[in-house]
Amino acid sequence: MNSKRTIAGLAAATALLAVSSGANAEVYDYARVISSQPIIRYVTVKTPVRECWQDTEYYTAYNRPPGLTGSTLVGALIGGVIGHQFGSGHGKDAATIAGTLIGGSIGAGAAHKRAGVGHGPVQYSRPVERCATHYRDQRERRIDGYNVVYRYNGQKYATRMPYDPGQKIKVRIDIRPAG
Repeated sequence: MNSKRTIAGLAAATALLAVSSGANAEVYDYARVISSQPIIRYVTVKTPVRECWQDTEYYTAYNRPPGLTGSTLVGALIGGVIGHQFGSGHGKDAATIAGTLIGGSIGAGAAHKRAGVGHGPVQYSRPVERCATHYRDQRERRIDGYNVVYRYNGQKYATRMPYDPGQKIKVRIDIRPAG
């Protein structure tokens, strides 16, 4: 006797007995999987890529000659005293201010002259790391499920499943009166 038919007959008899007794029991059996094909979908994924490189940064610095502040103050003080000697009333105040400004300028010029050439603006450079992020498009393969073909009791059936069922699939046996 064929064992598959015996199992199918027992499953059907059990289902009939459950239906006739009024119980709501569900009956299950296993079917052999003939094929299972993945359902493939391609998606584009943006991946951030950070790139860094060495660069040179240029900047300007101003060198102050030594003694600039002292020379300017001494020149302003002497110029203010000399300017105070001229004029009268408000003219004396204006002469003092003018003498202070001219004396300060002369003192600063003298400090620059003493320091010589090379105490003006100087350009320097230094290494700097620079970075940028851009996005690379990458296609990825995704599996959305499986188209499964199986055989039960001599008949072929097809279904879609979210996972690969392997070599056999559990099926529910539903027996109802016809017509």
